[in-house]
Amino acid sequence: MSDKIKPTPRLPGGHAQENEIARMIRVDHAGEHGAVQIYAGQLAVLGHTKSGDTIRQMAAQEAEHLETFDRLVAEHHVRPTALSPIWHVAGYALGAATALMGEKAAMACTAAVEEVIDEHYAKQAAALEQSGEGDAPLKRTIEKFRADEIAHRDTALAHGAEEAPGYRLLSDTIKAGCRIAIRLSERF
Repeated sequence: MSDKIKPTPRLPGGHAQENEIARMIRVDHAGEHGAVQIYAGQLAVLGHTKSGDTIRQMAAQEAEHLETFDRLVAEHHVRPTALSPIWHVAGYALGAATALMGEKAAMACTAAVEEVIDEHYAKQAAALEQSGEGDAPLKRTIEKFRADEIAHRDTALAHGAEEAPGYRLLSDTIKAGCRIAIRLSERF
């Protein structure tokens, strides 16, 4: 594979399709950046605990996801979200704050975030399928990353996420924040 940036190919559906692909890449790039920061915040607090290795494994996968979307941003000439500095700080703060609440609260955070991302990636894959991009590399990437996110959610649940104090409120609040971040990142 060449290190040169390839021009964005013309896609079926013309300019509207290109805008939709760019929007998908922009929001997924922002989400993976936020995930890396959430895990960094969790590791700052829990890196030395029994949960540290589990969090590090999930963080490594998120770093791979971010690398892929960094490449896609460049290849498709996509403008990253203008909100990246906010998501950088907010992601780290969310990870650290939930970790300070305890290992189970950190896992509750992971489960909530990954559930929203699972839903988000499923919608994107369906939209690509409907648009005729069902075999496109972006759809395959989204489906692979979706499987990773589902595994992260399941890992968090297996590590006691639902046993966190105030789980339902914590989970619902984080999910709402994630959905707002997705909508804002798609647009800005």
